[in-house]
Amino acid sequence: MQAYLAATAGGALIGLSASLLMLLNGRIAGISGIVGGILGRNSERFGQDIAFVAGLLLGPLVYFLLFGREPLVQISAAWPVLVVAGLLVGFGTRMGSGCTSGHGIAGLARLSPRSLAAVSIFLGTAILIVLAMRFGGWR
Repeated sequence: MQAYLAATAGGALIGLSASLLMLLNGRIAGISGIVGGILGRNSERFGQDIAFVAGLLLGPLVYFLLFGREPLVQISAAWPVLVVAGLLVGFGTRMGSGCTSGHGIAGLARLSPRSLAAVSIFLGTAILIVLAMRFGGWR
């Protein structure tokens, strides 16, 4: 039961932050759009985007201060696999006009048909890749 507590609290905090961003700024909490705004140096919201990403990056520090240990992260894939996967996710994010956070958290909460289609494609592709890796011998 305690193993699910951190994940549940993390999910609740993500939902809270996405809701607050929508309520206070009228913006969707899509990380790809926020990072794109930083890289494109959109001067109108540059400071807000930096603050949002800084909050994400400081999350593990807050976790450490609250629980006295680092969050448990287990990554079993090799670096080349992670790099290729990251590039594919970035490419898919641009093609889908948003990432899992934007479509999955904010878009589905707004009952957006486009987000439902995007999340269905994200999940379907992920399931196929995992099955191919497990049963196809990919590592």
